[in-house]
Amino acid sequence: MNVLERFQPVLVMAGVGAGLVAAQVSGVAALADALVLPFLMVMLFAAFTAIPLGGFRHALRNRRVVGTSLGINFVWNPLLAVVLGAVFLRDQPALWIGLLMLLVTPCTDWYLVFTDIANGDVPLATSLLPYNLVLQLLLLPVYLYAFAGTTVDLPLDVLLESIVLVLVVPLAFAVIVRRGVRRFTGSRSRWFERRVLPALGPIQIVFLALAVAAMFASQGAVIVERPDLLALLALPVLAFYAINFLVGLAVGRLLEFSYEEVACLECTILSRNSPTALAIAVVAFPNEPLIALALVIGPLLELPLLSVVSALLRRIQRRGWGAASDGRRARLEG
Repeated sequence: MNVLERFQPVLVMAGVGAGLVAAQVSGVAALADALVLPFLMVMLFAAFTAIPLGGFRHALRNRRVVGTSLGINFVWNPLLAVVLGAVFLRDQPALWIGLLMLLVTPCTDWYLVFTDIANGDVPLATSLLPYNLVLQLLLLPVYLYAFAGTTVDLPLDVLLESIVLVLVVPLAFAVIVRRGVRRFTGSRSRWFERRVLPALGPIQIVFLALAVAAMFASQGAVIVERPDLLALLALPVLAFYAINFLVGLAVGRLLEFSYEEVACLECTILSRNSPTALAIAVVAFPNEPLIALALVIGPLLELPLLSVVSALLRRIQRRGWGAASDGRRARLEG
């Protein structure tokens, strides 16, 4: 974990503070609103360029963990998001949709850091990246129409346009750059991994912080008028982490996963892709700032919670999950 990754929550919080201060200056809100999407697209380009899209076949080596992770992320999590929204945000439909977009988009980047911190199976977690990216791109319109279509105005053409703009375009450029660099470097293909990839993480973090600052600068008036909205969203997010953490442990016990597999599963079903969902919300819901606000709050809560999850997982490992699991596997094989 580099310095910027370690202090990412601090940078995001600094972006929040800078945005709220800038919002008090006349004329800043309109300028900031125009900058949100460009900042997010640069951030997404850096994130997508770092994703090894050739990893589909590697995930097939562990179908149980991969299938379990995808089932929780794309079947269980959308249903849980609807229930949590109904319980906590019934009177705030815009925040409910923001929560839905947050919880149905699994992470495609920094969860690997926390998998490593928790001593989980990082190669297995990496092989899940292409699946998480492609499936959320395909299924997000389905989730929004199924669960939010009656709550807000959601023209299909606008939704598809937003997904193409903020997901397909940066992804296409990322693929072109990866292939172009590898083709021109030839035998020096490791130069990409050694020089380019380490620079992408800081770029992603910096532009996420800039996008957050621009978002808070553009919506500062709404936030100042309704500070209680932050607390309203925090409750279902905390509930999501608590419930899914227990679900991951229960499934791991039931399916006899090793500790490394459980740690990988936990990080993949808990980490969320709030920047991608935020970029889509900015384009698809320009007249619903609270939806985007809900997605801005995501990283502020997620990174500290993932740090806690990693610490809990290491404690579980020290108490002997791996040894118990290996013993059960040996008895079964015997």
